[in-house]
Amino acid sequence: MPSIFTRIIHREIPAFVVAEDEKHIAFLDISPLAIGHTLVIPKREEDYIFDLSDQELSELMIFSKKIASAMMKSVSCKRIGLSVIGLEVPHAHVHLVPLNSMGDINFSNPKVKLSKEEFVAIAEKIKSNFSS
Repeated sequence: MPSIFTRIIHREIPAFVVAEDEKHIAFLDISPLAIGHTLVIPKREEDYIFDLSDQELSELMIFSKKIASAMMKSVSCKRIGLSVIGLEVPHAHVHLVPLNSMGDINFSNPKVKLSKEEFVAIAEKIKSNFSS
């Protein structure tokens, strides 16, 4: 059965997509730790990030770097943090989280509640600052 992320890639499930290329897609986390929290995934479904080939992992990180750059221009924060957990969805992915303190990337923190309009606005802002 395809992962929820594969279903997003195939547009079977809606998502607030901020960027994509032929091998990757980035979209807002719907339970964000901070405004702009973005997930970046390879389009090829692989459960564990370290089972990606060296080339795939490198390309995922390079694409993530471009997304982080767009996020820095789009949201108020000191840094963009990166986390790889991989237990919640069986599809390799990284979390890019806007940070102002070390505690901002604690996944047990309460999630930010946003309206659909707020998600759309931040996705559009990040998208407009993304350069491939």
